[in-house]
Formats: sequence, C-alpha cells, structure tokens
Amino acid sequence: MDIFIQQIINGLTTGSVYAIVALGYTMVYGVIQLINFAHGEVVMIGAMVAFTVIMAMVGLPLPPIVVVLLGVLAAIPVCMAIGYLLERLAYRPLRHAPRLAPLITAIGMSIILQHLALLIWGRDPRAFPQIMENASFAIGGAAISSVQIAIILLSVTMMGALTWFVYRTKFGIAIRATAEDVRVAALMGIDANRVIAATFVIGAGLGAVAGVMVGTYYGIAHYTMGFILGLKAFSAAVLGGIGNLAGAMLGGILLGLVEALGAGYIGDMTDLCDWPIVGANGGLLAERCAVDGHVVLFGSNYQDVFAFLVLILVLVFRPSGLLGERVSERA
Repeated sequence: MDIFIQQIINGLTTGSVYAIVALGYTMVYGVIQLINFAHGEVVMIGAMVAFTVIMAMVGLPLPPIVVVLLGVLAAIPVCMAIGYLLERLAYRPLRHAPRLAPLITAIGMSIILQHLALLIWGRDPRAFPQIMENASFAIGGAAISSVQIAIILLSVTMMGALTWFVYRTKFGIAIRATAEDVRVAALMGIDANRVIAATFVIGAGLGAVAGVMVGTYYGIAHYTMGFILGLKAFSAAVLGGIGNLAGAMLGGILLGLVEALGAGYIGDMTDLCDWPIVGANGGLLAERCAVDGHVVLFGSNYQDVFAFLVLILVLVFRPSGLLGERVSERA
C-alpha cells in the first residue's frame, strides 16, 4: 500500500506537468487544427532560461523563493516571444496550405529550436540549482516533498485560471468563437490573427512555467529534454481529447498516474521467478532464480513506453479521446 500511495503522489506530480504542457497543444489545435510539435522545445527553453537566471543570482542576498520567481518571470516572456514568432513566421503563412506542410514545418521548427539551445547552452546536461529547501512530509507511509506540493498546487491554479479566462472573459469568448469557425468569427468583428497568435503566446507562457517545474523536480536541464516531454504531453492531449481544455487536464493526470503506477509495479509483474510455471518446469531459468532471486523482464526504466502504449490504444479504440467529440472535417 505504501508503494501504491507513493506512486499516486509521483503520478499526480508528473501528470500535473503533462497537463500544463498538453494545454499548449490543445489550445493551438482547438483553434487552427495544427499540432505545434515545437511546443516541447519551448518548454525546454523556458527551463534553460530560468536555469541561466537562477545561476546568475545564486550567491546574491536574496531569498531562494525570490530567485526562483525571477527565473520564472524571465522565462515566461522569452517563451511567449518564441511562441509569437513561431506563429507569425512559421505557421501563419501556411495556414491555408495542405496539412502536411505545417506539420513538416512544426517538426522543422522543433529541430531548429533544439539546435539553437545546443549552441547557447551546450550539449552537457545542466544541474538545475536546488536552492530551496525540499522538505518531506509523510502521508500514509509515503512521502511527498514540498516541491511536489508546489508543482501540484501551481498546476491546479494555472489550470483553473486558464479555464476561467477561456470561459468567463470577452477574449476567451473570442478564442472559442474562432475555434468554432475562423471565417464567421472574422465576419463578426473578431481579429482572428490576434486570437490565434494569443493562443500560441498563452500556451508558450504555460510551457515556460512547466519547464521550470521539470527542472526543479528532476534537478536537471538539457537541450533535448523537451522532445520526450512534448511527445508525452501530446499523448495526454490525445488521451483526453485534443482541442478540449478539460480533456488535456484529465489526460495529463491520467497519463502521469498510468506511467507512475506502471513504473512502480512492472518489475514485480514481470519477475519471472514469481511465475509458477518457471518453478514447475525447472531448467536454466529456475537455476538462475535460485541464484539471483529475481529475473525481471522490464524494469522501471521502461516507464516512457506507457505513454505511447496509451496513445496507440486511444487512437485505435477512441480516436476522439475520452472527452473529445467526433467532428466533421471543416470545409
């Protein structure tokens, strides 16, 4: 039970990060039906910018929380600017092109951003400065750290704020109207270009915060960190129903839980020495079990597989996602 509770805590933490990153994917797709595959690299740049600012301020007579906040506040406008430039220079000219063109462009922009980060920060992993005390609290035999609590609470706050913004503000109404039909929204006086650019900017701002969360939680930042994170967040968006804000949140949390529980129990489930058939048949495997005690097929290092298994299963059995709806192709 202790392991189960611990993995639930770990899953909620990583799932919260996936949900925040997935919101960037789902907002853009909901408005212009485009998968922004460069979004993971925007998250990575947010982490690297925050790392640079925090390292520059280490040693100054400032409280640790202030240093971290300054790192976040530096990362957000940088990522927002990158998000705007991506939309303005890479995606807007291809908005009415065949869908393969913006897809290839998105992949190309991802590679460009990754290599720009390589040129600026180098290829070696950067140890994210752990300047804040990471206290641990016991919950039912498991432990939750102050960093995990902060990540979960901040993620819930941002998800709630974004939901309020989209459903309770005038600009949020404009976003939903543009997502419904760009041409009709333009006829009603909505500046569609401004709305679409805003979705990129908002998603990039959320990604910047997510990047700092990842760096703080895992204690490392690297120029390739956004690739797998972006794919997992995209899987979460598809799981919940891409284009649906609530679906992105639900998909992120569920994916984090599936990944954590899978990583926690896959070793026990694939330990061949615990299988009755092994002891009954004897042979070399039984001899090895007698010597080593364990013969594990898959360890916790296979946790990344679960995200893509979930993606495949969702695409096969429910392509629209858990909260998505089947919609006809836009004219």
